Amino acid sequence: MATVTFRGNPIETAGTLPPVGTMAPDFALTSAELAEVGLAAFAGKRKILNIVPSLDTGVCALSARQFNGRVGALRDTVLLAISADLPFAAKRFCDAEKLAHVVTLSTFRSAAFGRDYGVLMLNGPLAGLMARAVLVLDAENQVRHAQLVPEITQEPDYEAALAALR
Repeated sequence: MATVTFRGNPIETAGTLPPVGTMAPDFALTSAELAEVGLAAFAGKRKILNIVPSLDTGVCALSARQFNGRVGALRDTVLLAISADLPFAAKRFCDAEKLAHVVTLSTFRSAAFGRDYGVLMLNGPLAGLMARAVLVLDAENQVRHAQLVPEITQEPDYEAALAALR
């Protein structure tokens, strides 16, 4: 269990982030097309997992824009925006923002991802949503960077995440 804050108030999360150097757990998330998607769908690609409470909030939207603007120049890299947002709402957000490099995945059918990745918020006003975190996985799904952002209203460390891809 880890603790983050939301506007200074402590919130507990289920479990902990997968540590750097370990293999990322597989998942079954829902794509914009309502299909079940796991890590195998991105085999051979490096992955940035931009985990957010909801793309429909300012900081979450900003992080999607920031990573989208940078991932297009990276080869063999996919950006996964993971939230509890309904798939069609996340797709509508990306379409409206013209985020061509974001693949949205939803946890709405299963809380297993939140527990397996240690980001499911257990209490507070955002209970049931994912805490803000960024993981970078190599092409074999080994964790190269892991950040659980300590305050939900803060942006992740973009430079550290991108440096893990170099």
